[in-house]
Amino acid sequence: MKKISSYFIVLFITTALLIGFKSNAQGNSETPKTEFGLLVQYLEENGNFINTEAPTLVLAEEIKDNLANKKYLVIDTRTASWFTYGHIKNSVNVAPAELLNYFEKKITPANFDKITIVCYSGQAAAYYTSLLRLAGYNNAFSLKWGMSAWKSEFAEKMWAKNSTDIFADKLQTMSNEKPANSSFPMLKTGKTDGKEILKARLKDAFAKPYSEFIVKADSVFKSPSDFFIVNYVNEENYNLGHIEGAVRYEPRASLSTATSLYTLPADKKVLINCNTGQHAAYVVAYLHLLGYDVSNLAYGSNSFMNAILVEKGWDGFSAKEIKNFPIVE
Repeated sequence: MKKISSYFIVLFITTALLIGFKSNAQGNSETPKTEFGLLVQYLEENGNFINTEAPTLVLAEEIKDNLANKKYLVIDTRTASWFTYGHIKNSVNVAPAELLNYFEKKITPANFDKITIVCYSGQAAAYYTSLLRLAGYNNAFSLKWGMSAWKSEFAEKMWAKNSTDIFADKLQTMSNEKPANSSFPMLKTGKTDGKEILKARLKDAFAKPYSEFIVKADSVFKSPSDFFIVNYVNEENYNLGHIEGAVRYEPRASLSTATSLYTLPADKKVLINCNTGQHAAYVVAYLHLLGYDVSNLAYGSNSFMNAILVEKGWDGFSAKEIKNFPIVE
């Protein structure tokens, strides 16, 4: 009897260990009761912005048509010297690190129909707009293409200079499958409420320069295995060609707890790649808040396959995007 009992005990322990191992190998499937889990739950229950509405982009023409509209506010986040050199009429100059404080203490955001964040190329503005949206400011937008859309002298230093076809002949066309669910990032704000965790994470996120999230195409193509590459585009776009090893995640539909958020690795640098780097910047802001080690590919796929994007009508930057509207010096 003792031998039989011992046998069942050993069998039970062995089975439990195997189940535990299998569970860890396959990854988690439920939101953990951690700061990460509390934050994800709070964000998904309060708009689920990244998976529903992002990006919130404004075209240069709309701003031009509303220059005299007091319900439209334009915030220029470029350096003071660039702002002085030339800016949109009636826009205000606010440093990125001061944006949240500006919204909370300097203005009443609800008084405006739209508050558009502007930068050099639209990518940094998209990042900060995403943070503002996640903070609850649902009238925050970013100017598509940044000041490059407003005047050619700005575009020459940004989009026109960085839109190339340098790696267009090095694209992969085979599909790469999403991995199994992974471990979760560990947040350490010390807070126990989703809203409070978000506040703490937002404070840190605004303090970190957007430039620290940028990776250039030559670095990625040199060693793509250094990154877990998220190709944030539709299926047709992905199938035409992508960076080696890139995995497609459907825009607005794949980064929730109900879909594929948990497949992102917490132990590797995650690189987000869309066609312009602007939609990706919205995602980078979100994933950074959640604790992922995440970066954005500068200028998106325009940085290495611009002509293809222009031909296909997939947000390829070209001269037609530059409106040459007047600036205030």
